[in-house]
Amino acid sequence: MSASAPFPDSVIVVGGGIVGLSTAWYLQEHGVEVTVVDRGSVGGGASWGNAGWVVPGLVTPLAEPGAWRHGVEALFRKDAPLHIPPRFDPALWRFLARFSRNMTAGRWRRTMEHLQPLTALALDAFGELRAAGAAPAVVEAPYSIGFRSTDDADHFRSHLQELRGMGQPVGYEHGHPAPQFSAEVTDSFRVTGQSFIDPGAYVADLAASVKQRGGRILENWPIHGVADTGHGVRVASATGAAEEADAVVLATGAWLPRLAREWGLRTPLQPGRGYSFTVDCDVPLDGPLYLPAERVVATPYAGAVRIAGTMEFAGADDPLDPARLESVVAAAKPVLRGVDWSTRRDLWVGPRPVTADGLPVLGRLRSPRIFASGGHGMWGIVLGPVSGRLLAGLIATGRAPLDLAPYDPLRR
Repeated sequence: MSASAPFPDSVIVVGGGIVGLSTAWYLQEHGVEVTVVDRGSVGGGASWGNAGWVVPGLVTPLAEPGAWRHGVEALFRKDAPLHIPPRFDPALWRFLARFSRNMTAGRWRRTMEHLQPLTALALDAFGELRAAGAAPAVVEAPYSIGFRSTDDADHFRSHLQELRGMGQPVGYEHGHPAPQFSAEVTDSFRVTGQSFIDPGAYVADLAASVKQRGGRILENWPIHGVADTGHGVRVASATGAAEEADAVVLATGAWLPRLAREWGLRTPLQPGRGYSFTVDCDVPLDGPLYLPAERVVATPYAGAVRIAGTMEFAGADDPLDPARLESVVAAAKPVLRGVDWSTRRDLWVGPRPVTADGLPVLGRLRSPRIFASGGHGMWGIVLGPVSGRLLAGLIATGRAPLDLAPYDPLRR
C-alpha cells in the first residue's frame, strides 16, 4: 500500500451485497481477517431483488448512442421505462448532463474497451467461488429476446454483431421464440453462452462461507463515518459502536458517495432504482426472457418467475412507487402469456449505483487505507465477484492482474 500503510492484516468491508462479500471472501484468500458491516441485512439491497443475470457477453454502458430519446420520454411519459421524478435536485441534473455527454458512439466504444477486461474474467471468478464451495454454480441457459417489430429485431441483431466484433463472449440464433411470448412478439433471438443465479440465495451462501472461514458479519449496523487514525481505520456506527482495522473497503452501492466523497470520490454516482416482483407462470421458463423495447426481463426464480424492469433516478431511500410497478406490468402484459398477474408478490425496489461514464469505481481513495468498490449500475451481479477478486489483490499485495486505472475512484 505504502511505507506508511503496510499491507493490512485486517479489513472492514462496509456493505454486505455481492460486491462487498466477494471482496471479503477474496481478502480471506490472501489471509486477511475480515469484518463485514451492513446498514441492514446482508444481501438485502440490490443484491436481493435484481434479475440475477450473469451475462458477461451483454454487459454494456447504460449511456448508449441514442439513449437521449429515453430521457425525453422520461420527462413527458410517467410510464416510460426510464423515469426521472420532477424535483429540485442540482446534483442529479449535473449527473444527467455528464451522463448525456457519454451518449456518443465514440465514448460508448471507449467505455466498452474498459469494461471488457472485467467481463473477460467474470465467469472465472464465479467458477472460483463454486470450486471452493463458497457459492452455488451459475445456471447456464439460453436468453430469449423478443420483439414486436422487425426494425427493433434488426437493430438488436446489429448490436449483437457489434458486441461479437469487439470480442464480447456472446452467441445468438435467430428465431426459437420462447413459449411464454404472446402473439405480439413477431421476431426473436436466442442468446447463448450466458447464465443466471438466484441472487438472494447466492449472496446468502457467500455470506455463510465468509463466516465459516472466520469472518465476522455485523448486520443492522448503520454507518456514521470512517476515520483514518494514522495507523489504521475506525468505522463508527450511528448507534455509538465502532470497529477498528488496518484498512476499510466502502462497498455501499448507491450510498457510496455519503461515505466516500470526503475521501476524494470524484466520479458522479446516482441511484438508478429498479423494480421487481414474483409471479406464477403456466409454462416454466427454461431460461431468462428479455424484451428490449419494453425494458422488461423475466427470470426463473424459486419455482416461479421474477419480473424486473424500469430505471428510476430517484432518492436511494425513497419509498416504493406503486405506479412504477404498474408501468412494468403494463409493459409486460401484452407480450407475455401464461402469467398469472394476480399472484404478484415480493414487491421490491432497490437502488443500483450508476456512474455517468458507465465504468465502476474500483480502487484506493485519498487515504492509503480506504478503498471503494461500486458504481456497477445494472451489472453488479455479473461484475461483483471479479471486482472483489481484483480489489482484494490490490489491497493485500499491492498488485492486480488488470490495470485498474480506468476505474479509479479519483477520476473526474
